[in-house]
Amino acid sequence: MLEKFEASNDFLTFQFPDEDGYTISYFHSLVNDQKLHEHILAVIKDQPRRSLRQIKGDIPMEDSKETSEVAVIQRMVMSGSIMIQSRKADESCLLIPCVHSVKRQTSIPESEYTVAGPKEAFVESLDTNLNLIRNRLPIPELRSREFRVGSISQTKLVVLYMDGIVNQQIVDTVVQRIGDIDYDTIVDISFVGQMITDNRNSMFPQLIETERPDHLASVISEGKIGIMLDGSPHALVGPNTIISFFSSFEDYLQIWNLGTSFRLIRLFAVLFSIFSSSMYVAVITYHYQVIPTDLLPVLISSRGVIPFPPILEAIILEGTIELLREASVRLPTKVGSTIGIVGGIVIGSAAVEAGFVSNVLLMLVALAALASFTVPIYQISNTIRLIRFPFLLAAQLYGLFGLVLCSAFILSHLLKLTSLGSPYLEPLYPMRIHDFKDSLIRLPFSKQKKRPQFLRTEDRIRIRKRNESKSRPQSDIDE
Repeated sequence: MLEKFEASNDFLTFQFPDEDGYTISYFHSLVNDQKLHEHILAVIKDQPRRSLRQIKGDIPMEDSKETSEVAVIQRMVMSGSIMIQSRKADESCLLIPCVHSVKRQTSIPESEYTVAGPKEAFVESLDTNLNLIRNRLPIPELRSREFRVGSISQTKLVVLYMDGIVNQQIVDTVVQRIGDIDYDTIVDISFVGQMITDNRNSMFPQLIETERPDHLASVISEGKIGIMLDGSPHALVGPNTIISFFSSFEDYLQIWNLGTSFRLIRLFAVLFSIFSSSMYVAVITYHYQVIPTDLLPVLISSRGVIPFPPILEAIILEGTIELLREASVRLPTKVGSTIGIVGGIVIGSAAVEAGFVSNVLLMLVALAALASFTVPIYQISNTIRLIRFPFLLAAQLYGLFGLVLCSAFILSHLLKLTSLGSPYLEPLYPMRIHDFKDSLIRLPFSKQKKRPQFLRTEDRIRIRKRNESKSRPQSDIDE
């Protein structure tokens, strides 16, 4: 092991000048130099020669360990610990953590930004992220279980749950799947999500990635499980239903009727984004009889000079929108936003003037793209972008019947889909009226007295009844 370490130029080994002096070894790139010289070397230098156990008592560093196990020594030295040997030939050594960690300061959320509410987001440091969660849930029932994933990276992973509330079977399922991960390098939490999900071939995400500590703390207290990875600024949340992907945390920061309205608007926007272009293709190709008489002249004039069939016209526009999206995402932020706006206006106007596409379809595709931006979870928005194309092909082949057939295939897939063993379409299937209080609609907090049924929590009660009488302020209106 030492021979492998010494092959790297940043691995340093030196011995104290006396004949039987201590041998100290460490990776310079992983160690905090100031802490090493002030808290470790200064103590060893000023003390007469002592045993490793005595040195461990003189240096009050947490997680110090005296061991001769090669695997433990390798893991701790590669994590930023100092290795102290009484003599270089000794197999036993003292390991003292002295990590030099480069941490990014907490900032505002980027993908889950809200106007109201806290402005903190997770960072790449696991300890910082755990601190953000424990500050919000300061009770001993919040349990964290640590794992190492990746045969090469040995990345630290933590599973968070609320003991006494969470269903232990879900915890066991997650722990088993994490233990079954067999991959060399895990660099982000999305790797873990793809490996522990129920159906790895489904285009629908089953675990939510969140960057908000308040969101994670809220769902953990509800009975869900959080998974965090060192080096990743996101956390996984599960199990989930499909409605969870259309619910924004800001819905809970507003009065319930506004939150319900915005949630329903999002669901309508998603349906419009999926079906608008394919409905246009189906109606123009097969079912022109359903077009209102007053609208026919508009459609005839818009398509009078178009040389392409509706399906090719729609694919050209949809492909152009996807190219603009990818270009704006991959370019730097300031340039990307300019490309997205200017490119869309210029290309759209040029395509209509050149007679490649009709202005009616251009308006529908633009509205569909705008509607897809209302989805609060980025993962499900990618799914919506993808499934529009099968609906376009089905509309070209069979018209409205093709749309119904494609919808039936998607629905049958969703009926079989689960998230950590929980039904994906709950509360619609299986039908659970009680869980409608926070699905398509959001009722007031006073009505949400029990936790969701699909989580099968050990403690379902969220609001305990009190025998205190409600006091009302005295009215100052003369009656």
